[in-house]
Amino acid sequence: MSAERVIEIKDVTKIYKLYDKPIDRLKESMSLRHRSYHKDFYALRGLSFFVEKGQTVGIIGTNGSGKSTILKIITGVLTPTSGEVSVKGKISALLELGAGFNMDYTGIENIYMNGTMMGYSKREMDDKLADILDFAEIGDFVHQPVKTYSSGMFVRLAFALAINVEPEILIVDEALSVGDVFFQSKCYRRMEEIRKNGTTIVMVTHDMGSIIKYCDKVILLNKGEYIAEGPAGRMVDLYKKILAGQMESLREELAARREGVSEDAPGRRAGAGGSEPGGLMREKLTINANREEYGDGRAEIFDLGLLDARGNLTNLLLKGEVFTIRERIRFHADIEAPIFTYTIKDRKGTELTGTNTLFEGAQVKPVKAGDIYDVAFTQKMTLQGGEYLLSMSCTGFEGGEHVVYHRLYDVANITVISNKNTVGIYDMEPEVKTVLNGGG
Repeated sequence: MSAERVIEIKDVTKIYKLYDKPIDRLKESMSLRHRSYHKDFYALRGLSFFVEKGQTVGIIGTNGSGKSTILKIITGVLTPTSGEVSVKGKISALLELGAGFNMDYTGIENIYMNGTMMGYSKREMDDKLADILDFAEIGDFVHQPVKTYSSGMFVRLAFALAINVEPEILIVDEALSVGDVFFQSKCYRRMEEIRKNGTTIVMVTHDMGSIIKYCDKVILLNKGEYIAEGPAGRMVDLYKKILAGQMESLREELAARREGVSEDAPGRRAGAGGSEPGGLMREKLTINANREEYGDGRAEIFDLGLLDARGNLTNLLLKGEVFTIRERIRFHADIEAPIFTYTIKDRKGTELTGTNTLFEGAQVKPVKAGDIYDVAFTQKMTLQGGEYLLSMSCTGFEGGEHVVYHRLYDVANITVISNKNTVGIYDMEPEVKTVLNGGG
């Protein structure tokens, strides 16, 4: 028996009229010949999907994809130009900062006003008030006009209200990007609690880590159009292709899936070890055709791979996720103690990080001519969002001298996608806590 659908979006289109000059709007309204002075902008175009009761669904896409627009349509803030929207259940929405709050009212007054708008009586809101204030942790500021609040205080109060009114459906739009890491953690724990109690959650965020961790299903949009939906990890991989401007290959991939080509068929996916029956890993990556390489020829790096946390071959990596650099080396001579390396540089050529099997204390056995070594370096990506270059080599020491068997300079690019960059080259992933102590 299928689960109950609490949100259904059927062929929804939202069109905005764009005018070059304010006067054009008046000209159009008064034109006897119904002359048009505007251009149609499609914020959404024929969008259809559904959300089942108790699901946590993420909506992802680049800026301008229509994510916030569809949330506003679901909550009734906007009306679609065409299409049907069905919502079953009491909605609590946390949209962009400021939505639903009167800036001149105090925090307390806004709590009661929003409660009334959601259909609660004053007595019911009286019963919920203590939980809301305890969660918000903004102290006496709750008695001050919200226009005096910092963005962090504002989102604390807004989220505390949205999540403590026992919603059947919770809508969250990027709100948790504001506030310190401890409050964000507290919010996610509370969201997990209400999810287990059967609350349906629809969330929009640029934090792909949260999407992968919390969402049962993810819907991918691009420029107002539905692209795909499915498991979080899979949709994040497709999203990375959009970010890299690979829409054509993405559409080909989706077409192949519709025609029944398995994602696990030979040649579609590379595992963590062994050979690739469908071809070389490097064939699925962007490889530098102008790379430099040299060595004495006794070893050959004949294949390489960059794999994300889900084992997909890609040049696009998310900041904060675990990834793997793979090297496959064929030996043309006997070598007693080969060393395998990689280095990541910025576009100016500055070496940022890297390691090798000698530094890491990895066990590397002597090789014979014809042997193949498969080497995997797995680590967490902590570099800032940006473009980087990958180099790798097979070297060794013979008679106290350093010998290069094969080295590939700048063989592939790495694009790191980040929703939060800090100062400098890499992120130390700090946890931030602030405490304001009153004076005197």
